Amino acid sequence: MIDVAVVGAGMSGLVCAQQLRQAGYSVLVVEKSRGLGGRVATRRLHGTWADHGACYLKPKGEFFRQFVNLLSSHQVLEVWANELPNRYIAPAGMSACAKFLAQGLDVLLNQRVIAINPTTENTWRLTLESSDEELIAKAVVLAIPAPQALMLLEPLGADLLGTEFLNNLRSVEFTACISAIAGYSTNSQLLANWTAQTFADDPVLGWIGLDSSKRPNPQQPVFVVQSSASFAQIHLESTDLQPIGQKMLQQAAHTLGLAWLATPEWMQVHRWRYAFPSHPWQEPVLSASNSLPLVCCGDWCGGNLIEGAMLSGLAASEKMNKSLHQVDFYNVNFFKIFTA
Repeated sequence: MIDVAVVGAGMSGLVCAQQLRQAGYSVLVVEKSRGLGGRVATRRLHGTWADHGACYLKPKGEFFRQFVNLLSSHQVLEVWANELPNRYIAPAGMSACAKFLAQGLDVLLNQRVIAINPTTENTWRLTLESSDEELIAKAVVLAIPAPQALMLLEPLGADLLGTEFLNNLRSVEFTACISAIAGYSTNSQLLANWTAQTFADDPVLGWIGLDSSKRPNPQQPVFVVQSSASFAQIHLESTDLQPIGQKMLQQAAHTLGLAWLATPEWMQVHRWRYAFPSHPWQEPVLSASNSLPLVCCGDWCGGNLIEGAMLSGLAASEKMNKSLHQVDFYNVNFFKIFTA
């Protein structure tokens, strides 16, 4: 049996797990994907890699600024093209941020939690999809999008979790995004000193960036194009995303005046069903007070983007510690383990 099972190895789950681990709890992180970071995602392809989720970091608050400074001091992050205000990128891919955060953690990858149930011993039993083994934990942190958390928790019912808690979880809504990664000929005529552009009102595009400008010695131009929320909603259930990605590249070619953007040498397309919280929960965490220790966290709690996710993970660790009544958190410094 472990003290805390953290479901989800995105930035909120990793922050929560590290803080609890430093406090002395036994922690296991369970992640359905094969990599760390959630939407802080990097895909390796065609001899390079590209960030098809979060593309850069722009710190605002003090905690996140300390994190960015820490990763910069370890050569994980650097400033992108010397632009102001500073945008920080990871030359090895944004998932390097999550790998840095995961140091020393016990993580199960490629393991989807399909059920969570209380036991007669006042613990939680987590059932995994691809294993006969079940995990037993004193407490559970769900660091996953609210709709996914609801699918796991709704079967437990209002008697255990409370009607208000379930209704609050149901109230959270997301907008989707479709990302296209495209590689081009080395003869392509790039715009001088151009790195990225955001689109506020485009019916198709949300953002486009020259991803290869982040890489040391890029072999070819690689762009990442992210759709608008409305375009993603229309095409979210498409079984073949390649034509959808092609439409995005055609729009980008038209908008930027670069006809060759519509004809890449290769392209991969990815859908993000829960890309951005459009109706977030207003507090840093959402906890079920009627049950055994259970906390939900993520970028949909109290804000959005990576900074909000990390602050939510920190708040979740503090909430969980109060539920377990074991450690004085005032003596726990999140950054200590990385600077020792």
